[in-house]
Amino acid sequence: MASLFRALTPLTRPAATKTSPSICASCRTLTTTPFLSAGHNKWSKIRHDKAINDRKRMQTILFYTQQITVSCKLYGPDPAYNPNLSNIISLSKKAGVPKEKIETALARGQGKSTTGATLEPLTFEAVVPPSIALIIEAETESKLRCLQNLNLRVKKISGASSSSKFFFSRLGRVVFEKDTEKGIDIDQIMDEAIEAGAEDLENDSEGNIVVWTQPPDTAYVAKTIGTRFDLKALSAGIVWTPNEDTKARLDSGIQHEKFAEMLEQMREDGDVQAIYSNVTRGEMSDEEWVKIEECLSR
Repeated sequence: MASLFRALTPLTRPAATKTSPSICASCRTLTTTPFLSAGHNKWSKIRHDKAINDRKRMQTILFYTQQITVSCKLYGPDPAYNPNLSNIISLSKKAGVPKEKIETALARGQGKSTTGATLEPLTFEAVVPPSIALIIEAETESKLRCLQNLNLRVKKISGASSSSKFFFSRLGRVVFEKDTEKGIDIDQIMDEAIEAGAEDLENDSEGNIVVWTQPPDTAYVAKTIGTRFDLKALSAGIVWTPNEDTKARLDSGIQHEKFAEMLEQMREDGDVQAIYSNVTRGEMSDEEWVKIEECLSR
């Protein structure tokens, strides 16, 4: 009788939990497992925070290594005779810049690699979607290897190596650190700067003094004004500035993500010294635009 009852009783199972695929906002991966979502979100947040910290660390290293190279080029590679260089190296160590990065920056300031090989300058031009022009300046032991690496990164986002210099103007630029102690401003240095060869002066968003010159006058202006007013040169070089009527708008979306990722990869390349672009901000968040600005040379 018991067996007959079991035969007549329909088998019942717990109702299956209906799930629908969802996308993690932080890491953009597909998940269909509700009971794992808490751990998944935690791991996504850790990954997201790590990416932000890695980017900040990269910016810190770039900031100090660029200052070391500039100081070395302008005032000599020996810290004993270049107090500015000695101070920057000390600050770099305190900021946790790896020893090998400091040595590489010192070598580049002398036009050499850490192995003593002479570095060759390289300018790479490209256009990537949506009609964004790029000029990448590099110093490398192997031009062929460097070109292959840059070409590969551009092709990955459907771009191509192409002439792009006509999107830009060539100018000399010297950036002096804001003087908070003596309060030296543009008006105080203007006459001497113009006499030395400056064509324009302005303050950047952080209050530093930016002096624009013709390319041949760049080094002379940096040394003359820096010495005369005891100002620290954060950077000095010949740059490419995008022409206003040729700038390309970039909005948030897949093209932005690919472009930002490509720039970060180029920035991490030890051969790449500067990245210039005619990109201009479209509809995107502040965080998205900062990711691009951090990689570009302005």
